[in-house]
Amino acid sequence: MKKKYVIALDQGTTSSRCILFDKRGHICSVAQKEFEQIYPKPGWVEHNPMHIWASQFSVMAEAMGQIGATAANIAAIGITNQRETTILWDKETGEPVYNAIVWQCRRTSDRIDALNREGFGETIKQKTGLIPDAYFSATKIKWILDHVEGVRERAERGEILFGTVDTWLIWNLTKGQVHVTDYTNASRTMLFDIHKLCWDEELLNYFDIPRCILPQVRPSSSVYGTTAAEVLGGSIPIAGAAGDQQAALFGQCCFEAGEMKNTYGTGCFLLMNTGKEAIHSKHGLITTIAASAGQQVEYALEGSVFVAGAAIQWLRDEMDMLDTAAESEKACLAVPDTQGVYVVPAFTGLGAPWWDQYARGTIVGLTRGVKKEHLIRATVESIAYQVSDLASVMERDSGIVSRHFKVDGGASANNFLMQFQADILNMQVERPICIETTSLGAAYLAGIAVGYWKDCEDVKKNWKLARTFLPEMEEERRAKLRRGWKKAVGHSLAWAKEED
Repeated sequence: MKKKYVIALDQGTTSSRCILFDKRGHICSVAQKEFEQIYPKPGWVEHNPMHIWASQFSVMAEAMGQIGATAANIAAIGITNQRETTILWDKETGEPVYNAIVWQCRRTSDRIDALNREGFGETIKQKTGLIPDAYFSATKIKWILDHVEGVRERAERGEILFGTVDTWLIWNLTKGQVHVTDYTNASRTMLFDIHKLCWDEELLNYFDIPRCILPQVRPSSSVYGTTAAEVLGGSIPIAGAAGDQQAALFGQCCFEAGEMKNTYGTGCFLLMNTGKEAIHSKHGLITTIAASAGQQVEYALEGSVFVAGAAIQWLRDEMDMLDTAAESEKACLAVPDTQGVYVVPAFTGLGAPWWDQYARGTIVGLTRGVKKEHLIRATVESIAYQVSDLASVMERDSGIVSRHFKVDGGASANNFLMQFQADILNMQVERPICIETTSLGAAYLAGIAVGYWKDCEDVKKNWKLARTFLPEMEEERRAKLRRGWKKAVGHSLAWAKEED
């Protein structure tokens, strides 16, 4: 029977999604399900790993059922996932030993402070390309080993497994037969040498993490195993995996050095392909491994905004200013400006170029005439400001002056945000017809591995431009707005840091 589709499992921070793509990169069916966010303490964020798996499995079954697809119709499964999120589970039973500690969680900030005081930060940066932060997996693993009774002893006996979310999903899809991750996810753990392409013994010893709990590391486009027959009624190759941002870079067909994309999701992530060269940033960007279709490893520069779409969710869910996230665009257009208000959504600290894990959310410039539309607009604009901070330093680090970049992710559908982004960057913004490029990248990686698509040139034919946003703002106004933003950020820095 003809293999008609490739499945992309997109396991995100707030929801699990499944999309079935055909050979032209068209979406044939899609299903999505949100799951619970757990906040045990201020700054702590967790997920129930079983809810992650259950929600991902249910949307996979739903998406296949929508078009009557069976396992026999599926060429391959590709997985893309929230990255640094950390899960430890029992090797025999598959039971998690603790909730997943989410990438946004700040509980290990004090451990990062200690690490930097001990002078170990530069070692981590040179080996992993990462700037030490509670964002990454290593200190999360250590926290579970140190705080959950009996887990360290069991781990040292080889009874416990660690995985980022891709590893957890593959392990469940194969009924415990495959314990694997790809280069991109491994590169986000703060334990993986991105130059030697191996788990680093010095880092493992420093964090006191047993080597035996770690998964095998493979290329992003590779057949890792097949689904257990009882999961989907047949054996389907699991042939692609990449962290969500690297998957989006691949899905946007940014295959050449210097090409970049920005994804507007729960967080916001600007990545530039730097080819075979690992460029070390002087301005707070991360050097990471990019997803690639061959065995040759490629690299990327990355800037991370921790809170982007999540700020819109905050307006909807906690502040009750919106009924739906889509209403934000209408609210932005209802007022000519923010009336001098800036919102800095540093709910979990600030990423590049600030890297302040003690920064907290701040609203400045309030006057009596400010109403909710001004606050909504200021929150939406904050996304564009944070991206502009990243783009500026990426240009300096790479030496590449770009006048356009590709955008994707849910919030890229907001025309107001995209126009403001073009204006504040003074750069051409290009939005493709398919903005689900994270899922598409996972599908391409899996499809190329099994021959569904021939190569990168084959999938490049599928990329189609939907709309271009050209900068229209005068330079004087742009400069004034950016000065105001930097002043607002200054008020958010170090807010949660305890006084000596």
